[in-house]
Amino acid sequence: MTKKIVTIATLASLLLAGSAMAQGNAPGSGFIENWDLDGNGAVTLEEIIEKRGEVFYMFDQEDDGLLSAENYKLFDEARAADQAQAAGNANGARAQRGAKGMTLEFNDTNKDGQVSLEEFIENSDEWFAIMDQNGDGEVTSADFGPKT
Repeated sequence: MTKKIVTIATLASLLLAGSAMAQGNAPGSGFIENWDLDGNGAVTLEEIIEKRGEVFYMFDQEDDGLLSAENYKLFDEARAADQAQAAGNANGARAQRGAKGMTLEFNDTNKDGQVSLEEFIENSDEWFAIMDQNGDGEVTSADFGPKT
């Protein structure tokens, strides 16, 4: 149970794409803070791949290399908490867009009801493209601000 609570709290913090704006910080600063592994203010595809691997292992409760539908209940709880927090600010829809990339439906490419590490990592490219709204090859605060 303790691992479940810690895991939910950790994922919620990883997904905080829009809630930082509600606190007066730059749009997406929570996401960037958690996913920008080299601290340069921009998240690259390589950083997304590495961090998604960490997230996968965090939720693989059975340590069997698969995320089952049961494991995804933890994802759902964390995403719901994150979306509720982001709903009150201008970036709520963008936070939901980011959360989509963690869903079972998004990652279960072979539609067998579970997600392997390979599937999860292979979907990094598509999720990165969703997050990189301006298509410049990195996710920065500009990708969470108002669309121009």
